[in-house]
Amino acid sequence: MNAPSCPKCDSPEATKSGVINERQRFKCKTCGYHYTVAKMGREVDSYYVIKALQLFIEGVSYREIERLLGVSHVSVMNWVKKYGVKAPRQTDYHPTYKILNQKELAEFFQKPENVKGAGMMVTELGDKFMVIRWERFRAR
Repeated sequence: MNAPSCPKCDSPEATKSGVINERQRFKCKTCGYHYTVAKMGREVDSYYVIKALQLFIEGVSYREIERLLGVSHVSVMNWVKKYGVKAPRQTDYHPTYKILNQKELAEFFQKPENVKGAGMMVTELGDKFMVIRWERFRAR
């Protein structure tokens, strides 16, 4: 039996280190980490991880990202922590977004009032597009 790669440092060098709960235990020769087997849970496609981090950087909240991409907001929080992504500074601007198909996107850009304002970004979202705009908060 070949030892699975170490989940901590990804080294293929490991030795058998006993049996726990009827599962073979391994010890990594590189970092000394003890493990049984690689995580068997559902792995999320890297597209969604990257897209979630992009949306977070643009100021979209964890719950909004959950609704948009269909991944848990807790997963998004874990990815932010894992990859060391810094939260955006609080500014006088806040993002709003629209989900459009290709035809709607073309119509959106034909209207001059849609291209005015503080800032805008268009990003792919599966087979649709997301237009993120930043609007100034209005003082009351």
